[in-house]
Amino acid sequence: MATGINRQEQLGEDALTAVLPHRDPYPLPEAACEPVLSYPGRLTTDEILQPLASGFATVSADGALTPSPIIPNSVVLTDNLFGLHQMIANGTKATLIYLDPPYNTGLDFQSRQLEHSYKDSQGVAAYVEYMRRRLVLMREVLADDGSIYVHIGHQMVSHLRVVMDEIFGAANFRNLISRRTCSSKNYTRNRYSNMNDYVLFYSKTANFKWNQPGEKPPEEWIAKEYNKIGPKGRYKLVPVHAPGTRNGATGGLWKGMMPPPGKHWQYLPSKLDEMDANGDIHWSKTGNPRRKVHLTDDKLVPYTDSWTNFRDAHHQSIEITGYPTEKNLHMMRMIVGASSDPGDLVLDPFCGSGTTLRAAEDQGRRWIGFDQSFAAIKATLKRLRHGSEKMGDYVDRGRTDDEDDPKVVDLFGAPDGKNKVETKPPSNRAAVNFTFAVDEELIDPFRNEISALAST
Repeated sequence: MATGINRQEQLGEDALTAVLPHRDPYPLPEAACEPVLSYPGRLTTDEILQPLASGFATVSADGALTPSPIIPNSVVLTDNLFGLHQMIANGTKATLIYLDPPYNTGLDFQSRQLEHSYKDSQGVAAYVEYMRRRLVLMREVLADDGSIYVHIGHQMVSHLRVVMDEIFGAANFRNLISRRTCSSKNYTRNRYSNMNDYVLFYSKTANFKWNQPGEKPPEEWIAKEYNKIGPKGRYKLVPVHAPGTRNGATGGLWKGMMPPPGKHWQYLPSKLDEMDANGDIHWSKTGNPRRKVHLTDDKLVPYTDSWTNFRDAHHQSIEITGYPTEKNLHMMRMIVGASSDPGDLVLDPFCGSGTTLRAAEDQGRRWIGFDQSFAAIKATLKRLRHGSEKMGDYVDRGRTDDEDDPKVVDLFGAPDGKNKVETKPPSNRAAVNFTFAVDEELIDPFRNEISALAST
């Protein structure tokens, strides 16, 4: 009996499986099954979404406290678990969520002012569940046309990929982006140099906002891609026909010739005549027409999933806050522009030094930032109120007699132990209008520290 399957197909890689299925006593899971990470203490989604009582208060410059819900353009001192719960209770939706959470490196982090910022060490299961609970809440906060970017190191990227597939759905995975963090000088012993961290990019649904980002092409790319030069500048040649047959004018004669078999003209013959008259059609020696595409000043090359131009601060002129693990501002502007529109709400649940908030503000988005580190909130408040400083300002020794050119002392203090730091005025003084808010549970234990932050 004819089966429609030839002998070579019968001898393919699944031949033995088809003939001898009884030899495997342990059947594989059904195709629709999705893997999940299992460990003690794993909550169900319903348990995670059970409302948590939380209250917040805004803090004025003089330290006065006023009970208030979390509103857009707020920096909030809180465990983001409670901040996310209140956003859900308020029905607040974000179009873009970016987070740069702890990587579970096993290290402690300090700012350039030697202030303790956060401890980055948990057991693997504890870390996974810590992140999973918050990602479940983030999914509820994310708008249906929204996207989420999780910036993570090599330590936990594979675990979080499984968690993100579980929560957001494997079909909504968009990219695993590799970002180069440093130069090739990052050598290590007994392994390959580690120069990348990673960004997991997911959308909430298949219908998500996307504004294609790109970068200026390098000269070598331009020379290769636009390899011809004419009176109008550099150009490349592309076909004037496209796949598929048409019955109208684009499928008929132009200058006495038909489009190639199975194809049609990309433009109406009248438009092709206009292009030819303008010198935008190139004719080969055999009479084959091709269109000239000229290089324009605004030409951009779309970004790939390998980001090499968004390294961390690597020379003294780059402006930073001094907070550890601070991310590249240009990268954040690109992400904000790609996955949101002006007026949309951007959320950073681990806002650190406020780079995401600054990028969102710069591009006309509303924003909310959470962090439970006093050092992080201090860095963010200072950045939004006063701007940032060049990296070199943190390491210059001593100070000159010129009052117009103050410098800071060495980061680790003078030999005599006098390590008071005097800073230059930030070069970017563009203040941002925003609200500083705190979790009400923190007010009594940290009233003095909160008042100090209010006047930072």
